[in-house]
Amino acid sequence: MADAEARKKLLLISNSVCHGRGYLEHCADAVREFLRGADTVTFVPYAAQDWDGYAASVRAAFAGFGLKIQSVHENASWPHELPDNAAIFVGGGNTFRLLKTVQDSGLAHAIRRRVAEGMLYMGSSAGANLACPTIKTTNDMPIVQPADFRALGLVSFQINPHYLDPDPNSRHMGETREKRIAEFHEENDLTVIGLREGSWIVVDGGSATLHGETGAKVFVKGAAPTEWDRQLALPA
Repeated sequence: MADAEARKKLLLISNSVCHGRGYLEHCADAVREFLRGADTVTFVPYAAQDWDGYAASVRAAFAGFGLKIQSVHENASWPHELPDNAAIFVGGGNTFRLLKTVQDSGLAHAIRRRVAEGMLYMGSSAGANLACPTIKTTNDMPIVQPADFRALGLVSFQINPHYLDPDPNSRHMGETREKRIAEFHEENDLTVIGLREGSWIVVDGGSATLHGETGAKVFVKGAAPTEWDRQLALPA
């Protein structure tokens, strides 16, 4: 188990597109650094309905990084198998659909095993949620019903991607993200990272560090939320 933790490397991104910028452009240097040495990246398109279209757009974006994309649905019939590549990218979309399809395909166990063996895991938005213990802190609507909410458990904390701070001038009367996370903590104990758009988390072995321009907020049950001090590493 200790060796598996030491080999674990993840790049967990809040969002794939920032306003006014192209796909993964805001974190392009981090993507290049993280995937250095890889040639072909396995892609999981399950968070979208149109797998072919999603794979084509991701393939075009990754060509700019000098990388090839092999989508899990393109080279084998259902249920899909995990290709033998050095890295995997799980794209954003609807987290409930992503988890259900990963469960139905049987890929969850294969991904966990390969990450423990050293395969690089990169996830954006829903793909970042999938790396957590559960998907309970996603922002998405449950358009399909997974078998349960348990995700891959590659990290020990939850992520709320696209995190928005409360706006004191807003007339919106619905729950803020902070309120929804407080409700999560009424029933759950896990730390939640409110990961703002434009930021990402790098997991290397047993620690997680914050990167990007917009920061993140850390929510611990029973404590007031705090800004993530990027000089400190969280346990992964």
